[in-house]
Amino acid sequence: MTSQSAPVRQDPGRSGVSAPVGTTRRRQEMTTITTTPEQLIADSRARIDSLDDRIIGLIQERMAVSTVIQEARITSGGRRVHLSREMEVLSHWSDALGKPGTALAMTLLELCRGRV
Repeated sequence: MTSQSAPVRQDPGRSGVSAPVGTTRRRQEMTTITTTPEQLIADSRARIDSLDDRIIGLIQERMAVSTVIQEARITSGGRRVHLSREMEVLSHWSDALGKPGTALAMTLLELCRGRV
C-alpha cells in the first residue's frame, strides 16, 4: 500500500517552509493588549455615537417614506393618518422592546405625522 502525500505549496511568508494545500500556517505570537477602563469607556462611547448617527439617519429615512405614504393616501381621497396601521406599529415595537418600545414607537409616529 502506498501512502499518498498531500500536495504542498510554498508559504510566501517564509522561504523554504511548506504547508499542505488547503491549510493555513499561523504564527502564534504572545501579545498582551491592556485596555484601561477609561479607554474602554471612550471607545464604547464613540461606538454609541456612531450608532446614534445611524439611528438618526434611519429615522429621517422613515420620516421621508411616511411622507410619501401620507401624500399618496391624501391624493387618493384617504386620511393622512391610518390608525389601525399605527396600532400595528405600536404592537411591533412593544413586542420587541416592551413598554419602553411603545413609548419609542409613539415618538416615531409623532415625528412621522403631519409633515404633509
